[in-house]
Amino acid sequence: MLTPDIAADLISESLHLVMVLVSVLVLPGLAVGLLVSLFQAATQINEQTLSFLPRLLVTLLVMSLMGNWLFTALMDFCVSVFQRAATLVG
Repeated sequence: MLTPDIAADLISESLHLVMVLVSVLVLPGLAVGLLVSLFQAATQINEQTLSFLPRLLVTLLVMSLMGNWLFTALMDFCVSVFQRAATLVG
């Protein structure tokens, strides 16, 4: 039987996992974007591709380096959810 406590725990774990997975992808791009913005402000270069391309490359690099871990964490959570569902059913 799915109780409110189990549902709240499941939602809490899923939101935590989403925050971790997204932060792994977003924070490096945010840091690079900040550094590029500081460089643009210091040199007064106002080129749009200069701010976009490094963030894209860093995000792709992080995805290639951390992709296996991200996929494993998501799969472990899915397996955990299905195991809980099996125990709840009977």
